[in-house]
Amino acid sequence: MNKGEPEREDYLPLFETRPARGRRLFRLFSASIFIAICFVWVYRVTYFPAGEAKAERLAWLGLFLAELWFSFYWSLTLILRWNPVLRFTFKDRLSSRYNQEALPGVDIFVCTADPGLEPPVMVINTVLSVMAYDYPPQKLSVYLSDDGCSELTFYALLEAARFSEIWLPFCRKLKVEPRSPEAYFRTEPVGDSAMTNDWLSIKKSYEDLKIRIETITKLGRIPADIRKEHKGFREWGIVLSQHDHQTILQILIDGRDANAIEIEGKVLPTLVYLSREKRPKYCHNFKAGAMNALIRVSSRISNAPIILNVDCDMYSNNSEAIKDAMCFFMDEKKGHEIAYVQYPQSFYNLSKNDLYSSSLRVIVELELLGFDANGGPSYIGTGCFHRRASLRGKKYSKEFKGEWRGPNKKIEESASFLEETGKVLASCTYEQDTDWGNEMGLKYGCPVEDIITGLSIQCRGWRSIYFNPERKAFLGVVPKTLLQYLIQHKRWAEGELQIFLSKYCPVIYGHKKIPLKLQLSYCPYFLWAVNCFATLYYVTVPSLCLVKGIILFPKMSCPWTLSFAYAMIAGCMQSLGEFICCGGTFQGWLNDQRMWMFKRTTSYFFAFSDTLMRMFGFSESTFVITEKVADEEISRRYEKEVMEFGTPSVMFTILATLAQLNLFGCVLGIRNVVADDVPVKVLDQFGLQIILCSVLVMLNQPIYRGLFFQKDSGKMPSSVTYQAIVYALLACTIAMY
Repeated sequence: MNKGEPEREDYLPLFETRPARGRRLFRLFSASIFIAICFVWVYRVTYFPAGEAKAERLAWLGLFLAELWFSFYWSLTLILRWNPVLRFTFKDRLSSRYNQEALPGVDIFVCTADPGLEPPVMVINTVLSVMAYDYPPQKLSVYLSDDGCSELTFYALLEAARFSEIWLPFCRKLKVEPRSPEAYFRTEPVGDSAMTNDWLSIKKSYEDLKIRIETITKLGRIPADIRKEHKGFREWGIVLSQHDHQTILQILIDGRDANAIEIEGKVLPTLVYLSREKRPKYCHNFKAGAMNALIRVSSRISNAPIILNVDCDMYSNNSEAIKDAMCFFMDEKKGHEIAYVQYPQSFYNLSKNDLYSSSLRVIVELELLGFDANGGPSYIGTGCFHRRASLRGKKYSKEFKGEWRGPNKKIEESASFLEETGKVLASCTYEQDTDWGNEMGLKYGCPVEDIITGLSIQCRGWRSIYFNPERKAFLGVVPKTLLQYLIQHKRWAEGELQIFLSKYCPVIYGHKKIPLKLQLSYCPYFLWAVNCFATLYYVTVPSLCLVKGIILFPKMSCPWTLSFAYAMIAGCMQSLGEFICCGGTFQGWLNDQRMWMFKRTTSYFFAFSDTLMRMFGFSESTFVITEKVADEEISRRYEKEVMEFGTPSVMFTILATLAQLNLFGCVLGIRNVVADDVPVKVLDQFGLQIILCSVLVMLNQPIYRGLFFQKDSGKMPSSVTYQAIVYALLACTIAMY
């Protein structure tokens, strides 16, 4: 193409990258905070209490080390915020350039593991939502991996297969969004009477479906008359237990079959149920093992070049998200470089101000944009479109350019033959003496297998893309109790610290393979758990020193106070500004700050401890499934934004003890000011410490409510309350003497 000529349609890119706004202002503001931090360091070194008592020297030194850690960690987060970029796709160009037959096939993996924690109705809503993508149905194959080997889940999927015959044409006709029936029917019908009648009819069919599934689920078994409806139920006749059974592979809808059509005569996507073989003597490697079995089995049945994996609670909220992903993979200039397109995790059941800060708003809306600019985001385990070749361990090569243009290889064998031959691919012995779990598929040996899988793909030369469309691609559920939330984050932080301390540490494993800025982009998350020590020190020692009468900060009348005040206030203003710009509220920001403190003093502390225990062989990795349902009473309190305690836990004991300690320190500090003959002098000496303790008391407000004012079943257990009071009083007593 000659210079100056308009670009031909064939050359126009399918996606565009633009820098995010506000970068210069952020950099200037960050520079000012860094200068204030340097002044804090100078003060700590210059005014070190060399001639004072040992306790004061140790307290001062510990606080200085904590501040050094906070400064180092803050500088790491700047790497993610320094140069964020936004991605935009052009689906109109994709549609005009490629007809339906030219689009690549997509295999969609939905993973579930426990019908008790992940109800079958929720699972099939996710399945139906991805079956109804605005994409040629003959190009879609949906696989449900059931690691719970539940005939209840199989029955629900069988019902979903039948319901899809009316649901898919309904979605296409009315351009339904979202395409999860449960989510869609929460809204009222819009349109003329004919549309309303269709809406009511389909809703009635869905409600009948839901009642049938929930009735069978409560019954806990499949009645004899229903067992006769499908040959697949026979498989459970020889299942010994959830952890000891043969491979069960059933093709419920064969998209190649001329009879597999919906009510309007269009073909249906292929739908497959898989429960891989499990035996007590073999390690099954949790979700990573399930994903690898799906990769192999799907290669035998449909072998699509693109794979989407979603958790069973993350339904599709945007039927065109699949086309957005294709804009990246099929871009003529850069598409061949891309291994995966990662969508953010978003949630539909957040409370008004996100009580537990489950949305990780700033990470999703800002930090991952910077991660993308630095070389590509990490793989976060769900809502991700993969190039199959990259998951099978292949290194990046320019030969992948234009791979979509060739015709897809058709598989001619019958469904029954594919079922029988595919079972061996999901056997518990298949991976022995192979590269699966190491060089091929998802990595094994870590609770966050997704992170090291994405890192290893990037180290093989591929790049990744983060795409956050205006209409969220997927919506899931968040925990509604504090304990579930803390346990979930403990698991994440533990897995990420394990990676940092392993051969997969990005600054070692990624050396000379990926850019330094991408290596460092992983570190803020891998070091989550290490934050526990500095945070624990800062929320305990200033309060105890206030009780003891030890001064840790400059006097209020001293010019050095300005550096501390500016660093703290400017840091908070920057954090608040980011949160508001990302769509949050002021109360949401307070909740976010509170939860970071709660996580660092409990989840991250136990994550660090358990990681060390594992390194020295005292424990093994486990996988904890987050419960996806909560009873009505808990849900009501969650909607009212009342924190849920209820269950005794050592995490609650720590939180309650720290809250009491801060309260005692604050009260005693104020009492000393009021009782002194010269209160202004005491306030001048301890002003910053009193302010710090007051802020901590404010953040702990939900703890005090649970301890002393909450009367329902969600209150703090009495045993925890008594223990916390005793521990806090004991700590204060020791500090005073």
